[in-house]
Amino acid sequence: MARAHAVAAMADAMIAVALAGSVFFSIDPSAARWRVALYLVLTIAPFAVVTPFIGPLIDRARGGRRAMILFTVVGRAVLAWLMTRHLTGLLLFPEAFGFLILQKTYSVAKSALVPNLVRSEVALVHANAKMSLASALSSMVGAGIGGLALLGGANWPAWAAVGGFALAALYFLQVPKVAIEDDPTKESLELTARSIVLTARSMTFLRAAVGFVTFLLAFALRGGEEGLPLEGLGRAAGAATGFVRGQNVFGTPGAPPWHFGLVMLAAGLGVLLGAKTVPLLRRRVVEEHIILRFLLLAFLGLLGASFLRNVWGAVLASGVIAVSASSAKLAFDSLVQRDAPNANYGRFFARYEARFQMSWAVGALLATVLPFPVYVGFGGVASLAAVSLLWYLFSLRGVRVRPTPVMPDRADGQLPLWDRQEGDPETR
Repeated sequence: MARAHAVAAMADAMIAVALAGSVFFSIDPSAARWRVALYLVLTIAPFAVVTPFIGPLIDRARGGRRAMILFTVVGRAVLAWLMTRHLTGLLLFPEAFGFLILQKTYSVAKSALVPNLVRSEVALVHANAKMSLASALSSMVGAGIGGLALLGGANWPAWAAVGGFALAALYFLQVPKVAIEDDPTKESLELTARSIVLTARSMTFLRAAVGFVTFLLAFALRGGEEGLPLEGLGRAAGAATGFVRGQNVFGTPGAPPWHFGLVMLAAGLGVLLGAKTVPLLRRRVVEEHIILRFLLLAFLGLLGASFLRNVWGAVLASGVIAVSASSAKLAFDSLVQRDAPNANYGRFFARYEARFQMSWAVGALLATVLPFPVYVGFGGVASLAAVSLLWYLFSLRGVRVRPTPVMPDRADGQLPLWDRQEGDPETR
């Protein structure tokens, strides 16, 4: 499963490189916005409809979680192949956002499947941290491969992604089918625990912030208004007058490619840092305090980025929001395992991951339809992070923190997550 996920993440990065040189970055920015907004609405709609049903659906079908993953991987391979033919045409837009839907659906199905593959050797959050680590590293490798493939032609990264998804599908075929255990009486009570509900709401904000910052930076780095045409005597005179008055007559050109590279690198390093940091933090503080710390980090980082009106502000915002959201998700997984020991984690994560992905799309939609200057957007998200931090801090008063239960015989791997020492016979 980890190998398949790493290869799929690598192929996703190749598609990101292919899209960076596509028609999205070469047409009128104002025209691009309404198309992006339209397809984001189409992205949100399926999640709004499917969210209540996706968990039970993949639980009822025999091998449904693996089948759902295979469907999303093969579907992305087909769409990547179609993109090789339409990188300079408007058909790229429905293909790219169909790809986005499958990518988010894959994330939901993966979150549902992983808990049922964990056995007595590795705890759930350790497994998720290792997969996040593999995903971050392989995404960087995939971006590098995609960049090299561009030397052969604009559609070569998409062709490379087709091969990557095909390889990932072969790996996923080797993932075993799992039996779903169920204890609905205890599960329904545990999954409404106050700690879980409050933390899920904070996670919803962080995922929306990821979507908002991602699309805010995408539009900012690709450029803004096209400016005034300067040919002809009358237009030239008008442009000169506008220039003297301090108006932007030349437009806002797109950023050089290395700016995109730095921002993507910062996001990848943020996920990598979170995967390495959270297990160390959990040895000292409980999950709720980990999430509080990363909400504070998101506030401070985005506030600082709002004052840096250059590429380093974009790099800071990208890295901070990536490390905050990925780290909080690992802590959330741990908290669920701690406070809902009798839950079917697959069904639970399917339900909540679908909500988180929908909030990501809502955040992306807001960044698309509201063309804020970058520093205003960063400041706005920083303000919301401060509100979320204070709300979560005061809401946690009176919430009882329970120790992680020891249930080594559960098929889905319910184990003490953080406290086992190296050399412990159980670890061996």
